[in-house]
Amino acid sequence: MLAALPDGDERELESSEEGGGGAGDERRPERHGSTYHSLYGYWSRRSSRRGADGGDGGAAPGSPPGRDFSLSLLDTNLPAEAETELRGFIAKRLAKGAVFEGMGNVATVDLSIPECKVGCYYCLFQQESLLETATLESEISAPEYVVCFLGGSEKDTFRLELDKYVQSLKLSLDLEQKTLETCVNPYLRSWFENSICPIQRVVQLFQEKLAFLLHAALSYTPVEVKNADERTEKDISRFLAAASLQGLVQEGTMTSLCIAMTEEQHKSMVVDCTGAQLQLHNAGSNRFCEDWMHAFVNGAEGGNPFLFRQVLENFKLKAIQDINNLKRFIRQAEMNHYALFKCYMFLKNCGSGDILLKIVKVEHAEMPEARNVVTVLEEFMKETAVA
Repeated sequence: MLAALPDGDERELESSEEGGGGAGDERRPERHGSTYHSLYGYWSRRSSRRGADGGDGGAAPGSPPGRDFSLSLLDTNLPAEAETELRGFIAKRLAKGAVFEGMGNVATVDLSIPECKVGCYYCLFQQESLLETATLESEISAPEYVVCFLGGSEKDTFRLELDKYVQSLKLSLDLEQKTLETCVNPYLRSWFENSICPIQRVVQLFQEKLAFLLHAALSYTPVEVKNADERTEKDISRFLAAASLQGLVQEGTMTSLCIAMTEEQHKSMVVDCTGAQLQLHNAGSNRFCEDWMHAFVNGAEGGNPFLFRQVLENFKLKAIQDINNLKRFIRQAEMNHYALFKCYMFLKNCGSGDILLKIVKVEHAEMPEARNVVTVLEEFMKETAVA
């Protein structure tokens, strides 16, 4: 989610894409006391006149002609001086037209807090209930909001989760003070627990059994959770979504894989949370997932949730690289018997031959020559009991 890569006077990140790469140099454990939030009301006046908007922030200095706006503080847990500094940073971004509705951004900000430089996710959004009532003829646009979540020093790995978190905020936000205090404020305070920590909690819950969950995510095996509290069930669901190759492998392939997995004898893996020890039924694994499980468990010692997400991204990146290598070998094997042997040796040694073979089988279902290669590979794997 949050980044500490300075770039320019305001240290704005040029890209907020979620991706792989190594974790940042600074890997200190995150503490809940080092996370902050701020929520602002944002009103803009699209007019040639420069009128007072009446917000706490006033019209931002340097705003483009004909576009006055104000930022009014609605809720924060930042110290007063740090909040003023943050509001100035957001005002500059708005004045430059660098903030777009519904699109989260990540930057590093320097504030008067113990951590000094922290990652800041900020997003401009509009209240859902007001979208239908806003009129184009209105001189003053419908009220909008800017939410900021601050903490951490790692790369931009949680932006998508925070985008979803803001979407939920849009549905519950109301300017009435009672709603703000009873619903919105607790929601803002919980951003770190709800958006950043689920992967870490799942690793701590499963420990060595995490290999089975990784295998289910890669193979799109349905997972059924029994006798778990609501948060644990949501955490497992979020982990599976984050660990899957959704968006990285063709959508049609994923759909066909889901259908194929549900038609197999063991329709779903069952996670039973009854008692002190986690019980798994109909679970599968392979050497690839077991190796990556150790990377997660070893990382648990540091307690840094940002590091867990980076390991997860590297896990997915390696899986995609293996899929692409196998597909390349299959194309070669269509005309070369030696390449067919290379395919077999790759499947035997990569540690995830069972999953890779299912994926390429689905992708090449409509390609006769490639399908024949896959059929031969399946027979080889069965004969040698590798699959």
